[in-house]
Amino acid sequence: MASCIFCKIVQGQIPSEIVYEDDNVIAFRDVNPQAKVHILIVPKKHINPMTEINEKQAKVMSDIFLAAKEIAGRQKIGGRGFRMIMNVGSDAGQEVEHLHVHLLGGEKLGKLVG
Repeated sequence: MASCIFCKIVQGQIPSEIVYEDDNVIAFRDVNPQAKVHILIVPKKHINPMTEINEKQAKVMSDIFLAAKEIAGRQKIGGRGFRMIMNVGSDAGQEVEHLHVHLLGGEKLGKLVG
């Protein structure tokens, strides 16, 4: 999508601090971090909305989870714990309409739900 900020990051049109990249996903530091470690994991292919993901596209979720495991290890937060959040839709706080997961950690995070 031409106007999508994450697509522009994937294409190298907008600079970002990339911490991980493979054939299917890219991960970079959030410019407005909500924790000591706040990384966005984004599929390279534009997918949105999450509620309309199809079976062919669903593999990207396993790619994101595998990337998160690798990133947590590199950031030295894998053993201490981290949080992964996906906001879906405006009511949930999604600001960029490109499927993405927030990986947060590096400090004690407040409890959301049990």
